[in-house]
Amino acid sequence: MRTDRRGNTVKELIRYLLEHICLDFQGDITLDTVRAFLREDDSREARRLLGRLIEDKGVDEMLITLADCLREYVTTGVNEQVVSEQLMLYADS
Repeated sequence: MRTDRRGNTVKELIRYLLEHICLDFQGDITLDTVRAFLREDDSREARRLLGRLIEDKGVDEMLITLADCLREYVTTGVNEQVVSEQLMLYADS
């Protein structure tokens, strides 16, 4: 493993970068956009999520919370299952 003069390793740099990574979502998503996605979804999960978004008066809090929670999965993988679980945790919080 390579080290610099202060004893820091590339591995430590990678760990630091992963710990400080910032996730963001591209595109314009609003409460109306979410409603359009969920329009034909009659599931309990969709109703819970929509209810929470209405309570929060928009999607900003959801996007911030989701991005923050997904940082934990950067090293193991962000996939549909992980996003689904995090959305349901947000809806239930």
